[in-house]
Amino acid sequence: ISERTQVTVCGTPFGVKMFSEGALIVGFSDIDSPGGSTVNPAKAAGLRLGDRVIRIGQTRTENNDAVKEALEAARGSAAEVIYVRSGEQRSTTLTPVWDAAAAQWRAGMWVRDSSAGVGTLTFVDAQAGVFAGLGHPISDSDTGEQVALRSGEIVACQIVGCTGGTAGSPGELKGKFISDHALGRICINGENGVYGTVSTAIAGQQTELAFAQEVLPGAAEILTTTSGETPRSYRVYIEKVNDADPRRNMVLRVTDPALLAQTGGIVQGMSGSPILQNGRLVGAVTHVLVNDPTRGYGIFAQTMLEQAHSVSGTDAAA
Repeated sequence: ISERTQVTVCGTPFGVKMFSEGALIVGFSDIDSPGGSTVNPAKAAGLRLGDRVIRIGQTRTENNDAVKEALEAARGSAAEVIYVRSGEQRSTTLTPVWDAAAAQWRAGMWVRDSSAGVGTLTFVDAQAGVFAGLGHPISDSDTGEQVALRSGEIVACQIVGCTGGTAGSPGELKGKFISDHALGRICINGENGVYGTVSTAIAGQQTELAFAQEVLPGAAEILTTTSGETPRSYRVYIEKVNDADPRRNMVLRVTDPALLAQTGGIVQGMSGSPILQNGRLVGAVTHVLVNDPTRGYGIFAQTMLEQAHSVSGTDAAA
């Protein structure tokens, strides 16, 4: 990026609806067998929490219903299971058992095909038709694994409550989806954030983007929404700038008494909050320091812009 880009800086909350590739194993439950003992076919097959099941027998398990159908189809005989663990495709054999109480064939595993969450929108590049948010990947709340994206969308959301952060336990913004109407489509759930295309105009302030080398230790502000849908500006101090770790480019400390009183500092849901310095967008908040909620990490806005533009690039190529 050679010349200065202007983007629409947001700081507004957004709801995320993601549909993962395959059915994610989020729990196990043993099944009572006729002899009075308990069995667990999924565990016996070597499956673990966080595995993504993509096929059982001849059935592609794109969602929970497909898993049920596949178990019905096997009717108690051994079926091949194709699953993904740590990015690697594997296979095993699973034999469903009849659960008399539930009157169905079961595998002893709980699966989920979608996840939802709340984050903060960093910016929109209206010219390119793309958005950037979060500054880190969306991971599954049960397994901690990055969600492998099949499709996803962002929707309007309002913040309805907040638990404050204390040392050792991060606080959290509680959000409520206020519309089913998608604001945009998620194309990338990546190491440095969530990116996609926008399908509607999103409000914000037209602001110049700073290059990574212009970000300096010193006073700055963040735009974030702790209640409702309207962002406010709060004072922060950039303590350190570092380009060695691509995801932890700066350490910042919340100095604003109003924000400290409301949240205790940086809380979950604030990820993606834009960081401004000298009137330019320098980055986004990504993580809180677990042992000190007043401090957190940020990522360079330049990194996020490059990633956002790779979305519009793929769209143009398609």
